[in-house]
Amino acid sequence: MKQVKNIRIVSRNNPLSLIQVKELLAVFPAFDHELQVFSSFADKNRQVSLMENSAADFFTRELDTTLLKGEADIYIHSAKDLSYPLPAGLELFCLTEAADKTDSLVSKCGLGLAALPAGSRIGTDSKARKEELLKLRPDLEVVSISGTIQDRIAQVDNGFVDGFIVASFALHCLGLSHRAAESLPFKTHPLQGSVAVIGRTGDSELKDFFSLHDIRKNWGKVTLVGFGPGNADLLTIGGDKALANADVVFYDDLLDKHFLEKYTSEKVYVGKRKGQHSHHQDEINELLYQAAVSGKNVVRLKGGDPMVFAHGREEIDFLQSRLVEVDVIPGVTSALALSALTHIPLTHRDVASSVAFVTGHSAENVAKTQADTLVIYMGGSNIAEIARKLIQSGRRRQTSVALVHNISLPDQKTFYSSLNELQNTVFRFPTPILIVVGDVVDFEKAHAPQEDILVTGSTAKEYATVGNVVHSPLIKIEKNKDKQIASVLSVHLNNFDWIVFTSCHGVRYFFEILDDLRIDIRRILNAKIASVGKKTAAELKKYRLYPDIESPTESAEGLVDYFKNEHIAGKNILLPRSDKALKYLPDQLRQLGNRVTDLSLYLNTTNEEAKRIDTALFPEIVFASPSCVEAFPELHGKLPENVRSVAKGSTTKNKIKEALNETI
Repeated sequence: MKQVKNIRIVSRNNPLSLIQVKELLAVFPAFDHELQVFSSFADKNRQVSLMENSAADFFTRELDTTLLKGEADIYIHSAKDLSYPLPAGLELFCLTEAADKTDSLVSKCGLGLAALPAGSRIGTDSKARKEELLKLRPDLEVVSISGTIQDRIAQVDNGFVDGFIVASFALHCLGLSHRAAESLPFKTHPLQGSVAVIGRTGDSELKDFFSLHDIRKNWGKVTLVGFGPGNADLLTIGGDKALANADVVFYDDLLDKHFLEKYTSEKVYVGKRKGQHSHHQDEINELLYQAAVSGKNVVRLKGGDPMVFAHGREEIDFLQSRLVEVDVIPGVTSALALSALTHIPLTHRDVASSVAFVTGHSAENVAKTQADTLVIYMGGSNIAEIARKLIQSGRRRQTSVALVHNISLPDQKTFYSSLNELQNTVFRFPTPILIVVGDVVDFEKAHAPQEDILVTGSTAKEYATVGNVVHSPLIKIEKNKDKQIASVLSVHLNNFDWIVFTSCHGVRYFFEILDDLRIDIRRILNAKIASVGKKTAAELKKYRLYPDIESPTESAEGLVDYFKNEHIAGKNILLPRSDKALKYLPDQLRQLGNRVTDLSLYLNTTNEEAKRIDTALFPEIVFASPSCVEAFPELHGKLPENVRSVAKGSTTKNKIKEALNETI
């Protein structure tokens, strides 16, 4: 090795730092050097605890600045106290092996941890040490302590604390190992006890000189590789090379594990799916680190791309902060594969100039995302809520949606729908599934073969453009001929402050009965009109009546909210509706202090004449009311779980969930 020039070394002016400089220099062949020492901010402010100061460069700020100004060539420091990442322009030249990574307890009278009395005050400058200590002795009082090790020992001797925790190697360096009561079984920082040499980037001569004793020469490196959405044909050439050179591969879900059999490396499954984690993320991080420092070339193989919803940056930070080299090889993220394989463009100059990738864990966050096209990852269990929130945020109800399962695999399947339909769908789509929301979906949706849809309500007109509709009405709607109805309407019609219509049938039979009884429609002009659903409002308009309030949803909840918010109480309310109508609406209106007349204008009965159909042939069944759900098993048996059940309104949706034995 060529003799290096006179080296300017800078160090903090405290006993431990100076001893570390001396010990490290003794490892290398003698060379000319000049040692500069000064007191850093940490040295001048020894009262400041690390539990109160989280600045990454708390110990090394002045050292970093000195090197960057060219006033010194290297500095030597405890590796665990380096800032991460190092400032631009600086790099690590050498990392030494730690002789001792443990922590020790220094205590009054040399008492071990188990022998300390409850309530003893134990000092530490580290949140991590505090957590480790309280795991073993939650009855101790942990206090912040600072200063040099000699300062802390003095605080034990003068009774300020009963003990403190310190790195064992620091006691050894200072010749104070005799003050250790015991070595502690704590999880410590992986760089504890190691010393680092930091120099300027580009100083290859000094880097080559000090790297002679750099323990990282014996380490491996970690490469994060994106496998793509699952089809091995989409793995990049770079990813294949990394796998071929790997000693160990840590792989997750969403890829063909049999494809890995051609590689000779050790394979470790660390997959994580919702509710089923073979390893938690912190465990995976530690496995990667331990494999790398043991000298192995490691591949962390991820579905999709390592940097898109894949914890890639977390793993990079964990490893690089421990000075492990990390490379990243991109993969085809699922959104891009979906676009290519379904021909659904994510952007288009006519309809979409922006696209956003977002996770579906929070429907609120999805709804806040402003982009023409949304690609929603990990939203399979939250689809209905996502659709509702998107509509509430201003997206059109008929906005098209594509849901693609197992992208790029032989069983890839695309479901087409709309936000309006999905918000009322009770169906567990197969996972993994990716959701695309936006007008771009229409390019392919328009050409997709229409599905067969079974409609069970009394009418199917509104579904004519949705698919191939088979109409099998499960219920019959008939006018109630009970004379009590005529009595109520003839005598009391003028007394109602509100008339609340919940269905188009209720509207039609109300006016039909008024006509039968020759009751002048003008008798209701002083009453306010409320309606539930757009179809009900449309039916009212046929009689030239316009609701004073229309429920924003297809169910009564929105109407109840209106009455609550407007503090409507003490009113006479007429409910002209079905004999099978739910008690929710009248009960809620009565709780608000109103007088409710619940009038069954029409009868809702099972249609015994309905044709028996093999419902398994239909990917989608539409239920217009709870009574349709109730009638279904009488005609067709148990409600099938493997088809999409679409509900008109939340009360019908809850009825479907009940039929499927789900928790409402």
